[in-house]
Amino acid sequence: MRGTALDVVDRMGILPNVREAQVDIRRSTFLDADGSEVASVPAHTVTGSVAGRDVEIRRGDLTQILYRAVRDDMEIVFDDSIETLDQSGHGVDVTFRSGATHTFDLVFGADGVHSPTRRFLFGPEEQYHRYLGYCFAVFDVPNTFGLSSESVVWNSPGRAAALYAVEDDEELHALLNFARPEPPVDVLGDREARQKLFESVYADAGWEVPSLLAALRESDDAFFDTVGQIHLPRWSSGRVALVGDAAYAPSFLTGQGTSIALVGAYMLAASLADGDHVAGFAAYERDTRDFVTQNQALVGKGEAALFPVTRQDLERRNSRLRTLSSLPVDQGRPAHTALTLPPVRLG
Repeated sequence: MRGTALDVVDRMGILPNVREAQVDIRRSTFLDADGSEVASVPAHTVTGSVAGRDVEIRRGDLTQILYRAVRDDMEIVFDDSIETLDQSGHGVDVTFRSGATHTFDLVFGADGVHSPTRRFLFGPEEQYHRYLGYCFAVFDVPNTFGLSSESVVWNSPGRAAALYAVEDDEELHALLNFARPEPPVDVLGDREARQKLFESVYADAGWEVPSLLAALRESDDAFFDTVGQIHLPRWSSGRVALVGDAAYAPSFLTGQGTSIALVGAYMLAASLADGDHVAGFAAYERDTRDFVTQNQALVGKGEAALFPVTRQDLERRNSRLRTLSSLPVDQGRPAHTALTLPPVRLG
């Protein structure tokens, strides 16, 4: 969480909880294809973060903080999803997968990059998904490497493997990410086919990649996907609006997915403060789109540079890392702070 997003969580009253749960990744070590060290640098110099201000937090921890903040004030239903939406002039009739039916004044789809709510409103995802040329898998592995508060990134042209250690946790977060000109949509829904794809891509990889492939095969929490963004001409239809990745996913290459979602949710709330959803949805998009556009444009900077596709780009990246000591504190900041929050009237 950076820039304007920190102002959001501060106004929500949860900034102290967020800072208490932040992940303190101090160093990032980069390895060449043979496993030899290229460079080891302070983590914030790679991501463009402002040390002591920006906050990195695990998704699950943030979810718990948000849940605790609202659980006593609203009904929360788990393990269900929207099956159908039927809009009328006075509400939205919703049928859930469980068979329950309800009518709501407004519906907000905050259901991720592959949002079913978006599909109900605007049609198939393929129309709005912009593939960025990478496929990835994330999963947990035992911390047999002795890592603590650090990341290790292995690269060969078009391929990367990374391990993230949060303090002295017994589990590490692992990432396998590789470049591919076209998205392998034919295998994403098939676990065995996905595994074979990764094993073929990394067949000759060194370092600890073979053990990571073995862990991937045994993992029961692995998540596979392509890297992409969502670009919609509008974020609402009738009484239904989209927010976060469902409306404008920037991809993890920008490092801004959580920040954009928080800012977007705040702007949506501010726009609806007068109770007129037609004017409110229009204001939400008008006042937020430029911020989203600037942050989506961060692809190709910062974290995207961690995954060079060609040997020449990898050599240039490694050369920069070897001479890197620090980055200007305003590195990449304009996009992160490109929006000033309006006040929100409560009650």
